Amino acid sequence: MWEQLNQAALRLEELETQLAQPETYENPDLVAALNREQKELTPLVETFHHYQGAQRELAGLTDLLSDPECRQLARAEYDQVKAQLDQLEQTLRQMLLPKDPMDGKNVFLEIRAGVGGEEAALFAADLYRMYAMYGEKQGWKLELDNVSQTELGGIKELSCLVEGESAYAKLKHESGVHRVQRVPETESGGRIHTSTCTVAVLPQVDEVEFQLNPADLRIDTFRASGAGGQHINKTESAIRVTHLPTGTVVECQDQRSQYKNKDRALSILRARLYEQAIQEQAQAVAGQRRSQVGSGMRNERIRTYNFPQGRVTDHRIGLTLYKLDAVMNGELEELVEGLSLAEQRERLKRSEDG
Repeated sequence: MWEQLNQAALRLEELETQLAQPETYENPDLVAALNREQKELTPLVETFHHYQGAQRELAGLTDLLSDPECRQLARAEYDQVKAQLDQLEQTLRQMLLPKDPMDGKNVFLEIRAGVGGEEAALFAADLYRMYAMYGEKQGWKLELDNVSQTELGGIKELSCLVEGESAYAKLKHESGVHRVQRVPETESGGRIHTSTCTVAVLPQVDEVEFQLNPADLRIDTFRASGAGGQHINKTESAIRVTHLPTGTVVECQDQRSQYKNKDRALSILRARLYEQAIQEQAQAVAGQRRSQVGSGMRNERIRTYNFPQGRVTDHRIGLTLYKLDAVMNGELEELVEGLSLAEQRERLKRSEDG
């Protein structure tokens, strides 16, 4: 571990030296790669330097503990710095864990209304708005691929592409069942109803990472329905792709041409089948311990949104926030960071257990 950290510190110095050379900027691709590596290494090396500083401070306090006149004062400070040192070491171990290779990917976000009829569909629309507002704060681009709406403005099911930095890293823990408890607008008696929606977050994978066999596919065209322009209901631009071995069906109708709809539908299918393969692989590992932050399976209830009490609770990490309005307006930072930290701790625990 310490050798890794020393090498990282040396590499950061090399990067800073290289980026200071005027000739480096003659190659824009090289500059982009160096900046990206510098950005990744800087937090790790800064934490390492904090650790080294705490080590030096602790060594000085150790000397003071042998002085009868300073011992009492030094002891309290020694304990404080020792605790800080232990925490920094834990943080460094977490930062050195291998990154999920999918973390930098764009994602397909799929939302489906579950139990609760029209109220579930209305909540699905609220969830999409929540993610769209969070994405806007992150500087992401959301592009609808397919949406089926109800007469009251709810969403039966929706699929969209989320493009942006660290999209999968920040959204991957959103997969699962989201439960809402509130009084529906359609409820005249003021009773609280419980409804559910299912969210799936799938990393966008390319053909090299997951290949589709054309012989396994049936591709149908049909006329798109709903809002979207004059081509709606006039040309067969919508695409339905069926993966025959699994029965998986993907529809795409929100792109501007049949070609774009087909391309996007195949990309969504690739993402779904990739996720399915990963889940099956994980389940096949005998005795594998489930992660603290959940398996990400779509049938797993992960979060409850309680409107009468103004709270949202993530059941995987036991986090309850009494600011539901802010969360529904896209302020997901505390939830995202809490889940990411829990994942790191669980991965670190598994690595230490061997």
